[in-house]
Order: sequence, then structure tokens, then C-alpha cells
Amino acid sequence: MIEVEPEYFEELVTTALDALPEKLGKLMDNVVVIVEHDLGPPGLLGLYEGVPLTNRTTQYNLVLPDHITIYRRAICEICHTEQGVADQVRRTVIHEVAHHFGIDDDRLTELGW
Repeated sequence: MIEVEPEYFEELVTTALDALPEKLGKLMDNVVVIVEHDLGPPGLLGLYEGVPLTNRTTQYNLVLPDHITIYRRAICEICHTEQGVADQVRRTVIHEVAHHFGIDDDRLTELGW
């Protein structure tokens, strides 16, 4: 386990989001990304909650934003270096953004994520 300061961890999340391809970032719609500094649900490093873009219909309007939550302590508990944390944050952000685009865990596994 390694302890990473909350502010630095949030910078890592921002960096991971900024590293997404610009075209992909422009397609993200009605979603917020937050960092939870507690452990979160057992076994989860991140969580997407909402209606994926592929499931939205013309009935999708006036709804609260989807949430992507990244769990700082959970990631820090499985990493041993700051670089390991940065790598895991990047991987977790990509994984949860993929869910926003309608890619499920089975497909992510097929793709090597």
C-alpha cells in the first residue's frame, strides 16, 4: 500500500481524463467524474452510475448527470509506488469511461482491460 495525498490523486484523475482522445472527450455527455477518498464498495476501484450513451433515447432529457467515481483508498491499497497509482488511475478512468460509452465488463475483458 502507498499513501497518495488527495490533491495529487485528483490531479492524476484529471491527467487521465485529459489524456483521452479529444474526439472521445467531446462525445461524453452529461457525466461528472468525482474522487471518493474512502474505500468505497469492496472490490471496486471505480464505479459508473448512469445511463450509457448507447442506451439513451429521445426520452432521455432533464436527468441528473451520470457519475463516475474513482476510489482513492482502494487504488492506493493495491499499489506500491506512485507510478503504480498513476497507472491504475489511468486504467480505472478508461474503464469507467468505457461504461459511459456502453462497453460492458465482458467486452472490456475481451479488449484486455
